[in-house]
Amino acid sequence: MVLRDLLVVDFTRYLPGPFASRELLRLGARVVRVESPDGDPLRSVAPGWDAALNAGKESVVWDLEEHPGFGPALAARADVVLEGFRPGVADRLGIGAAGLPESVVYCSVTGFGAGNLRAGHDLNYAGWAGLLADTAPALPPVQVADIAGGSLFAVIEILAALLERERTGRGKHLIVSMTHNAHRLAAHRLRGEPERTLTGGLACYRMYETADGRFLTVTAVELKFWQRLCELIGRPELVERHYEQDQDALATELETVFLSRPLSEWLDLFDAEDVMVGPVATLAEGSEWLGESVATDSTPALGEHTERWRADLASFEG
Repeated sequence: MVLRDLLVVDFTRYLPGPFASRELLRLGARVVRVESPDGDPLRSVAPGWDAALNAGKESVVWDLEEHPGFGPALAARADVVLEGFRPGVADRLGIGAAGLPESVVYCSVTGFGAGNLRAGHDLNYAGWAGLLADTAPALPPVQVADIAGGSLFAVIEILAALLERERTGRGKHLIVSMTHNAHRLAAHRLRGEPERTLTGGLACYRMYETADGRFLTVTAVELKFWQRLCELIGRPELVERHYEQDQDALATELETVFLSRPLSEWLDLFDAEDVMVGPVATLAEGSEWLGESVATDSTPALGEHTERWRADLASFEG
């Protein structure tokens, strides 16, 4: 595994940090989650998510009043430190980047970047980033700012910093802004027309309801796929309307067609055809189709590994 023998110490809570450290775990790192005596709120708010994100990790409890030096000592042992506090809090706790060995790759996952104290959650970040305008008030199906703008960008930056450390021996303080990175995911749309090409502007790139209340995804952007689709649904006259100006009128025609049969019949019709049409699957259906399984590693109980780490770090003060 690419990160074998590397220690990740994760001080974060909720979703972005634990998702990032789960990916580092998947790549071979040893991950220790540092929790308060009350535990990560996700344990009670969404215990299923907590189990999925933290299976295979270690959990230690850091009681600031009784053992103030425990967190700093653990962070100093790490190859990678993840934190998601508001700016300045980590320094007050003694786990700021400046107080750790220069070999540590230190990643701060923030809402809005260094020094910005504005509070928020995923929906706020996505709203500030400009991701929601086309679909509001509908909520996104996944936490794009948290996971893509936060977790995955953090993993990318951490891996790059570890690669640089191989050459220089020095770590780096990384500051990941979920809002800025969420904006980066869509910033290419600021250039060119039509700006809503893949967000409802084209009839050939939409979702359509079927007779049983399910939905199909249609992405027949290229002419050859669009032509075959029109043939299969019995509407060959729609081929020439592929990119007509009134896309909503074309979409209305398609809505009527797709409402005439249940999802399973459409899928049977399109199964062996190159038409770029698929189902809007449930998460359970998607998991079955992809062959994905629930993590089998055990999820650590709160503080399960505290005493082992305290014994290992017996020289820490406090």
